[in-house]
Amino acid sequence: MKIHRHLWIIITCLSITLGILIFFGLFQEEKISYNQEIRPIFNAKCITCHGGVKKSGGFSLLFREEALDTTESGQPAIIPGHANESELMRRVRHHDPEMRMPLEAEPLSEKEIDLLRTWINQGALWEDHWAYIPPHENIPVPPTDQPGWAQNDIDPFVYARLQEKGLQPAPEAEKDVLLRRVSLDLTGLPPTWEERQQFLQDPAPDAYEKVVDRLLASPRFGEHWAAMWLDLARYADTKGYEKDLGRSIWQYRDWVIHAFNKDMPFDQFTMEQLAGDLLPHPTADQYIATAFHRNTIANDEGGTDDEEFRIAAVLDRVSTTWEVWQGTTMACVQCHSHPYDPIRHEEFYQAFAFFNNTQDRDIYNEQPKLFTYAEENEEQVATLINWIEDRLKTPPSNSSETLLHDHRNKLLYQLGYRKVEAEEFDKSSRFIELTPPDQESVWQIQDSSWILFRKVDLTDIEAISYRYASPYSGRIQVRLDSASGPVISQTRISHTGKPESEEAWSQWNTKKVSITPTAGVHDVYFTFGIDRHYTSDLFRLDWIFYHEKHPGWTSRGNHFQEQVMKLEQVPAIETPIMRERPPAEKRKTQVFTRGNWLTPGEEVVPSVPASTGSLPAASTPYNRLDLARWLVSPENPLTARVIVNRFWEKIFGFGLVETVEDFGTQGTPPSHPQLLDWLAVQFRDTHQWSVKKLLKQIVMSATYRQASHTTPEKLAQDPRNEWLSRGPRIRLSAEQIRDQALAVSGLLSSKMYGPSVRPPQPESVGDWGTSPGEDQYRRALYTFWHRTNPYPSFITFDSPGRNVCVSRRIRTNTPLQALVLLNDTVYFEAAQVLAEKMQAFDSESVTQRLREGYRMVMLREPSEEKLKSLEKLYQAAIQHYQQPTKPNSIAKPVSTRIKTTQVEVKDHTSPEFLALTLVANALLNVDEFITKN
Repeated sequence: MKIHRHLWIIITCLSITLGILIFFGLFQEEKISYNQEIRPIFNAKCITCHGGVKKSGGFSLLFREEALDTTESGQPAIIPGHANESELMRRVRHHDPEMRMPLEAEPLSEKEIDLLRTWINQGALWEDHWAYIPPHENIPVPPTDQPGWAQNDIDPFVYARLQEKGLQPAPEAEKDVLLRRVSLDLTGLPPTWEERQQFLQDPAPDAYEKVVDRLLASPRFGEHWAAMWLDLARYADTKGYEKDLGRSIWQYRDWVIHAFNKDMPFDQFTMEQLAGDLLPHPTADQYIATAFHRNTIANDEGGTDDEEFRIAAVLDRVSTTWEVWQGTTMACVQCHSHPYDPIRHEEFYQAFAFFNNTQDRDIYNEQPKLFTYAEENEEQVATLINWIEDRLKTPPSNSSETLLHDHRNKLLYQLGYRKVEAEEFDKSSRFIELTPPDQESVWQIQDSSWILFRKVDLTDIEAISYRYASPYSGRIQVRLDSASGPVISQTRISHTGKPESEEAWSQWNTKKVSITPTAGVHDVYFTFGIDRHYTSDLFRLDWIFYHEKHPGWTSRGNHFQEQVMKLEQVPAIETPIMRERPPAEKRKTQVFTRGNWLTPGEEVVPSVPASTGSLPAASTPYNRLDLARWLVSPENPLTARVIVNRFWEKIFGFGLVETVEDFGTQGTPPSHPQLLDWLAVQFRDTHQWSVKKLLKQIVMSATYRQASHTTPEKLAQDPRNEWLSRGPRIRLSAEQIRDQALAVSGLLSSKMYGPSVRPPQPESVGDWGTSPGEDQYRRALYTFWHRTNPYPSFITFDSPGRNVCVSRRIRTNTPLQALVLLNDTVYFEAAQVLAEKMQAFDSESVTQRLREGYRMVMLREPSEEKLKSLEKLYQAAIQHYQQPTKPNSIAKPVSTRIKTTQVEVKDHTSPEFLALTLVANALLNVDEFITKN
């Protein structure tokens, strides 16, 4: 009995122990991660038919509440905790191919089925995607067993990953290689030979840091980094679509350069671009910043619906904003819920509502616009205003609260000088266009067409004058409040030159016509009609002038009148900007059914996708400024990560998240997730959104300073340098390649800012109109960006057309690129200048001249092997050109080039010069010149 009793006690104890073990989960199955193990199965095999686009059988896997909801069969497909009773499990294991899921595809593997079964039995719990969870504020820096290698806290994160992969970091790059690399990365330009020598001879431990600080302070820094941002902003100098007429928006490009150069905090950089007009007392620069979203393409083709293309622009602004700041692909959500990410169809239109209340409306003249002045003209306008107000005894206005052009307009209006540019109408009938290319007069005036000016005060107006040109004749009527309203004035316009001659279009007349006395403020319609000729273009209208009965500007003598007219004639620079409509004209935003603007659905108000957070509570409707502030708030999980990743990608060639445009579930997961989050918090909190501090931290790291050469073993383990086991080695951008060629040849102009320029390009392109003088040699950033006909060499080297936002340029390697470097006017001319310098080098030795040429281009000494190759090329070329039967076709004219060398080269057709040109041409074509290593 004692034995049995002892046995019973032992069994009881074991049972209790087993129960405790089970209670504490020691025998539980390993917890299944939805993000790591289940979501990839759903995204790859299921969500195409059961997601945001389609919900076959009434079943969707996009959100947990939808996945657990009742399907069309009347039963839920997933029953948490009961895999064997879940229809999902029955269908993925079904023996009948017509019943088994996924339909008409390979069945799930046993491993995948087991994962699903376990996950459902564990409760079918969803997890937020990693990118939608804000980064932790206190991420510890990993310990490292190589403290001597690390230069800053970036390096331990990288080293820990290398250790996981069985890799070791590369040694530090040679000083001249590192100098060229960091110069190209921070300014987009190579160092000079003098800068190289100074760095190589500086033994100080902070020699490299001094170089970095110098480059960050260089005005070239802003030019280089602006190019990246202009891709995102889809900046161009034309409007796009069929006509692709010019757009004066270069002041936005200059604003971006200034912002990077003065290290504007990125949160301010964000707010000014998305909502600068909504800031208290916005400055001219803050208005110009809002041109970020006026870079959308605009359709000037006759007969198009302005509202349709206004909506198209707003749709683009939503997609662009979420791609740039959130790394989120929103375009597809216009038509349906996101196929893969937790963003609902209606949430797209809640985002749309932020941008749906601006004044722009796809009209030809691109209103609203900001009018500013060039520096010299701004001083003249201010002087004239002060002179006139002093004569009027007007108290000086607070200029800090008034834009100068607005101040000028208000003063002219008070004086009764009421001249209105005809092309600045508020609305027009279809087919009204503006005269190309300058768009400074109304064109395509047809029978029954009209232009509208809103809220015109006609009190005391006794006449109206017109400036017009036409080889025909026509009629103008002035109507009140509608195109068919009461007529208060009408006149016949006669031809200005020989009837039906083209010359007449450039011969302008003015005509003054009385009007019926009319009091009050009205919408004024100028309607146009035929006279004797029926044509599609009756006449052109330049300006309209409202004559008051007793204008103040005519009562103070001739000199006063001259000063008033001079003030009106000072040319202004126009820039399309964002402006909010007044509350009384606020638009209603509705969901577009299947993305069709002609089938509006339920009304929505501004908000953000719930998966990425929420806006703070507010007593008034949200606007663009609220959105901008939320984007750069600590609560936003994406912005800091996305922007840090963009800068990292530009430095290393690949982002920590390779799909820089897509941080969603279909994007590539981060290679170094802890480093990404740590850098994001550093950028936002430690650096207070300082771009220069972030970039300095990156380029000061040992990770960045590694040599780019590798071994076969390391190449096999890390072929794309994903784990950062060596320094970056990537092909330069289109802009960098061109700028570098101009820089090493000495042709590059240091001139900054101003209207875009037109450097030389192939004759086959057509009537391009090459800019004169040094404007031919400006940095590539300033090249006129023509959307439908981009600069050919840029496109060849993978620059975008900029019709839409472009987050990354996919690098290609094609034979056309070599042909551009050999034959394009810019590169050939650079080669000629290099040949001049080699020929002028103080040495009779060909070898020394070739050595000097290599040093000028590559900024280092050539190896003996490379020098022998150059000598061989030179000798072959000079033998070729010494043969009298061979045409010296390489000697192209260079008469338009500014002088770049101190020594005059007398003969550009000598065999020696031609051979040196060929050598220089080859140097500009080699891989080590167009590659950063």
